[in-house]
Amino acid sequence: MTPDPQADFLPEELLISTVADMLDGLGHVAIGASSPIPGGAALLARARNGGNLRVSMLGSEDHNAFTNGGTELFDCAAQGRIDAFFLGGGQIDGAANINLVGIGDYPQTKVRFPGSFGSAYLYFLVPRVILFREEHTPRVLVPKVDFISAPGTSEPDVYRPGGPYALVTGRCVFAFDKDRKRFRLSSIHPGHAIEEVREMTGFDFDLPDTVGETPAPAPETLALIRGRVADEIAETYPAFAARVFGDNADAA
Repeated sequence: MTPDPQADFLPEELLISTVADMLDGLGHVAIGASSPIPGGAALLARARNGGNLRVSMLGSEDHNAFTNGGTELFDCAAQGRIDAFFLGGGQIDGAANINLVGIGDYPQTKVRFPGSFGSAYLYFLVPRVILFREEHTPRVLVPKVDFISAPGTSEPDVYRPGGPYALVTGRCVFAFDKDRKRFRLSSIHPGHAIEEVREMTGFDFDLPDTVGETPAPAPETLALIRGRVADEIAETYPAFAARVFGDNADAA
């Protein structure tokens, strides 16, 4: 992501703030492995809500009450006790299908991804699934995924309380329209433009008459991100915290 040269915040800080806004007012947010920005967003939302948000971050000892990892996470989701979760993908298409298996005809895939694990299960059960991928290029955001690890939508006769809520990338935010089964451009990050988003997105999406700019983090939000959130996320992602916040912690 190319930062706005006039901005006084980092791209990662913008994404943490943007995602945190989607979590305000929820009761329980779970974060899977290798997700420092969603994890930071959940910790920010908790800090802004006086600690009244339960954060379950797999891989963390300080921010995870689970003792049996994914098993308990899946149980909570099945009981309707997780309000939001994050999914990514090697490929994501315009119907919010994600591909975590590989590129090419399965099973002779030319490129292998980490695997689906519980993505489809959680996609069906968690009411607010936020798709997150920093890279926003046609190789990631494709017209149709090569393999559907988890479908974005289901037939009307399929019981499905969960599903996609939004797609956040390094360039913009898309909202997902469940009735139309497609994305709508919601906002564009500072330093980026509609033409750029069109060019770098492999799938078609709806475009409102007016598309606003993704709000920059307020000073008090930056203070939380560079202070409390930076300290808390370092427990699980020390390399990320050192890279992003090393020179910015407590600078707001």
